[in-house]
Amino acid sequence: MTYLWLKTFHIVFLVTWFAGLFYLPRLFVYHAMDQARATVELFKVMERRLFIMMTIGGVLTFVFGLALIFTNPGHYLSSGWLHAKLLLVALLIAYHVYCWKIVRTFAADANTRNDRWYRMFNEAPSLALIVIVILAVLKPF
Repeated sequence: MTYLWLKTFHIVFLVTWFAGLFYLPRLFVYHAMDQARATVELFKVMERRLFIMMTIGGVLTFVFGLALIFTNPGHYLSSGWLHAKLLLVALLIAYHVYCWKIVRTFAADANTRNDRWYRMFNEAPSLALIVIVILAVLKPF
C-alpha cells in the first residue's frame, strides 16, 4: 500500500475515532442530567454502541499510523514533532480507556459526577486534536 493510501485511511479512521471521542462525553453530560428510566436505558445502549464504534476507529487509526511510520522509520522516529504527537496519542488512548470506565459506571447506575464535570471532561479531545493537527501539518520540531 502506498504512503498516500496509508495516510488517507489513517485520517479517515482518525475522524471516526474523534467523532466518538467528541460525542461519547456529550452523551455522559445528558445521561448525568436525565433521571427518567426509559431515557437512562437508551443512553446506556447508545454509550455502549458508540464506544464499540470509536474503539474500532481508534484501533484502525493506530494501525495505519504505525504503517505510516514504517514507510520511513528512520525519518519519522527521529522527528521531534512525531514524539510530541505520539505523547498526545498516548494521552488520548488513556482518555479512551477512561471513557470505557465511565460507560461501565453508568451501566451499573453508579455515577456520582454531575453534568458540569462531564462538560469539562468533554473538552480534552478538542484541545488534543488542535495540537495534533498543528504538529502533523507544521512539524515544528
